[in-house]
Amino acid sequence: MTAVGHRLVGPRWVWRRWHSAVSRTSHGRHSYQIRQNGSRPAEGDVPLTACGRPQHRRQHTEASHRVEVELKRLDGEDGGIVEVVMCRFKARNAMGHVFVSQLRELVSTMSSDSSIRVIVFRSLVPGVFCAGADLKERALMNNSESDLFVHGLRSLMTQIASLPMPTIAAIDGFALGGGLELALACDLRTAACSAQMGLIETTRGLLPGAGGSQRLPRMVGVTLAKELIFTGKRVGGQTALEMGLVNRAVEQNPTGDAAYREALSLAREILPQAPFAVQMAKEAINKGIEVDIGSAMAIERMCYARVIPTRDRQEGMASFIEKRPPRYTGE
Repeated sequence: MTAVGHRLVGPRWVWRRWHSAVSRTSHGRHSYQIRQNGSRPAEGDVPLTACGRPQHRRQHTEASHRVEVELKRLDGEDGGIVEVVMCRFKARNAMGHVFVSQLRELVSTMSSDSSIRVIVFRSLVPGVFCAGADLKERALMNNSESDLFVHGLRSLMTQIASLPMPTIAAIDGFALGGGLELALACDLRTAACSAQMGLIETTRGLLPGAGGSQRLPRMVGVTLAKELIFTGKRVGGQTALEMGLVNRAVEQNPTGDAAYREALSLAREILPQAPFAVQMAKEAINKGIEVDIGSAMAIERMCYARVIPTRDRQEGMASFIEKRPPRYTGE
């Protein structure tokens, strides 16, 4: 999604010359370039302002080569646990175009990977989980572009929530706005007591637009969710635990990754269980909570029926009879 270009002023021939230069550049013949050191073009060059679309495209292309979100697969006894590592250091994991694009690609890849049993979302940026929207990028969008970007962000959160395997958000620092919405899209959350969480959009003249206005009430109740959203209030890890926003809260450690370590501990508790049974349990809960109790029971029955013919169910019964640990394969 491109940024909004500023209107170019000057004689019509300047516009035509500028447009011709951009057209040639887009086809690989660079007649006019913006210097990488940021200096102004020499006299006679076509002026391309810092806010114009051509420079924004160049900057966006350069940014697209940076890794802002990456996948890490654990091995050994932790095999089956995958980490989504957010590492946009200069912008506190703010959700810009590149960050969102890379995250969407990883989520798409993970959704069909049967070797993954648990996913942990974590940050390498000290003191930050995710700071929310990239306001600098958002300021360059017009109304239509902003609406489309947020729609894409909302869709991404739905994709995360729809991942078949359990997901855990490790909140070791600030999780604000879209950052908290990312955590809300996960199944489970661990937090450091020093972490700060909040849907602060109303303090910016907005409302939560990536699922927060719907997921938060389902977790903490409608009345409390309204208070948090209406006031833009931030809460710490212990308070978040008491209100049901996170599953576990721990004191921060000297290395600043206490929530991650707790999330990894939780993932290790899930790891030995039958993976397909866990996935069916997740599906039964997620779909059942959205309908009346009668329909929910029918959903549970359908999910249960899918587990009955699996080898893992047979292994579970056999291991119980033989008094040994089960060896589940996901089949």
